[in-house]
Amino acid sequence: MPYDRKFFFDTVRKDLFNGTLTQSQVDGMNYLLEVWEWGFEANNPNDGTMWLAYALATFYHETAYTMQPIEEYGKGSGKSYGKPAGPYNQCYYGRGYVQLTWEENYKNGQKYLKDRYDKDCQIYPDASNALNAEISALVSYDGMVYGWFTGVGLPKYLSKSKGIEDPVNARRIVNGTDKASTIAGYYWKFKGALKQIPAAQVAKTSLESQLPDLPKSAPMPEPGTQTET
Repeated sequence: MPYDRKFFFDTVRKDLFNGTLTQSQVDGMNYLLEVWEWGFEANNPNDGTMWLAYALATFYHETAYTMQPIEEYGKGSGKSYGKPAGPYNQCYYGRGYVQLTWEENYKNGQKYLKDRYDKDCQIYPDASNALNAEISALVSYDGMVYGWFTGVGLPKYLSKSKGIEDPVNARRIVNGTDKASTIAGYYWKFKGALKQIPAAQVAKTSLESQLPDLPKSAPMPEPGTQTET
């Protein structure tokens, strides 16, 4: 089911954005909600709200609250991933909603978007394509759900069936324990803003015209399982 947009924006405006939202922030979050509802929510009705809340908390932190795909500040300067690497001579510093980093993750993103969504995203060879909103949303959600960023995914830390709700350690999905408690705090606020409503009560979104080749749903891993990379 879709999420109540008015309730969501009224809540996050107050709890996370100091009472004010820019149009860009609204557009970014609307798009992220649409992508989740259209491609991910249906196959995980039990844990979907927790997973979405943690993803949004991560994006809020990783995009410096803009809720738009951005480049890593400094573009990896002084770090090994900030130097050209691989056959395409690209710098694989952080980009997108989740700050996709390292050559292997760009390679995996290219593979999994093609395999699961028939989407040829071209982030490997051209890393700058990871700044495209459609591509970044799919890469970000897919990597967090299936666990191919770091080897662990959302089912390990957020599972209603197993009674697990650990947004602190869920940071290991993306970046070890860096800012883990801070992002967990954002998680609880986003979770409180996510209220589902019957599909019949909302107008059809425009996402089908934006993502014409994305299937209605993608298979989700069972709680506690991971996809090999």
